[in-house]
Amino acid sequence: MPNTAHPGLSTAEIENFIDHGYLKLQGAFDPGLARQCRDELWAAMGLAPDRPEGWTRPVVRIASMTSPPFVAAANTPMLHQAYDALVGQGRWVKPQGLGSFPIRFPSPNDPGDAGWHVDMSLGTDNADFMQWRINVKSSGRALLMLFLFSDVGPDDAPTRIRVGSHADIARQLLPHGDVGLTLQALAADGFASTEQCEQVLATGHEGTVYLCHPFLVHSAQPHRGSRPRFMAQPPLLPKGEFDPASPPSPVQVAIRRACGLTI
Repeated sequence: MPNTAHPGLSTAEIENFIDHGYLKLQGAFDPGLARQCRDELWAAMGLAPDRPEGWTRPVVRIASMTSPPFVAAANTPMLHQAYDALVGQGRWVKPQGLGSFPIRFPSPNDPGDAGWHVDMSLGTDNADFMQWRINVKSSGRALLMLFLFSDVGPDDAPTRIRVGSHADIARQLLPHGDVGLTLQALAADGFASTEQCEQVLATGHEGTVYLCHPFLVHSAQPHRGSRPRFMAQPPLLPKGEFDPASPPSPVQVAIRRACGLTI
């Protein structure tokens, strides 16, 4: 692979992204923005931070938020440099907001969504999400992103990540070309090919962002802490299909290495 250094990200950070499937950026956006966004999310839910008697559900979902604080949080100089470094300059769409938001509350109840999966990008107009698809080119998605709008510790329902699992998924997708596989097909064996991967938790202070390879296997989990966890999990959208005539981005390099293809 050619020199992987890039303004804002070191060669080591980019190589770790290629190998591990994710990059943790601390201080990617300002804590003041995080607080503004939390205030808007509380209002959107019709709940309040000082009235825990209203926190009756383990998870409340908000589809998207497009007000200025959310746009600002998604478009800091640090993040733009990282998008360029991992996806390629001019190859991604500037976020016009953030979503979705699975806001998790302390609860002994099963949230009902804590299973290993890969986020799908194709056929998402199908009412059956198990029929949504993903292909080896990651058409429709440049990155999976996790934006922390509150401090998230080990007990605060941090997303579980299987380190390096993106490589296993790339190899599974390769024989299926542009058509790809459905979530139902990928999940048929419970993502057994990734069971031996090291597991890490997406913890961090408010303002932390995890930039993840689109094929990374991850999972929600119940909230065992005491304060609600605020996070967005949006895609970074590509401007178009990956262009084989252009130098491969680190996202593409990770796929090619996993599949044993020439870089």
